[in-house]
Amino acid sequence: MKKATCLIAGVLILFLVIAGKALAQTAHAEMRNEQGQKVGEVSLEQTPHGVLMTVDLQGLPAGEHAFHIHEVGKCAPPFKSAGGHFNPTHKQHGIKNPAGMHAGDLPDLYVPENGKLKVDVFATAVTLGKGKNSLFGADGSSLVIHAGPDDCKTDPAGDAGARIACGVVTK
Repeated sequence: MKKATCLIAGVLILFLVIAGKALAQTAHAEMRNEQGQKVGEVSLEQTPHGVLMTVDLQGLPAGEHAFHIHEVGKCAPPFKSAGGHFNPTHKQHGIKNPAGMHAGDLPDLYVPENGKLKVDVFATAVTLGKGKNSLFGADGSSLVIHAGPDDCKTDPAGDAGARIACGVVTK
């Protein structure tokens, strides 16, 4: 009887662990350049305080690049199909803008000379769950990397230049 109870308890714990992982909200974006080549991926995970994004890139030009969440889940080159920045609260652009910021405004990425970057970025104003700040609204969402840095204040997009990579956020 004792062995059966231990076995049942073990199976129940395993079930709860598997169910917990299945219930964890995660997403993914495969980043591609304008030529359609894969330049990396971003893993997204819902946390109690926002969405943690693990960015893993290769083959991008060295330097500082703006990184934003965009309002449409489309990435047809030159990536204008991704729309503007994700902005469900209708704020102005920029972390330094007193009338900002967009929910999709993120810190710049600093790509080293070898073109490879792995970094965590935390987005506090979005969710993978339900609601107006969900990255899975009617139009979906995408992640976009720009040619230059974001000035963090110019509305509507931070004067960051061309869109050089894009990835649709998928479950």
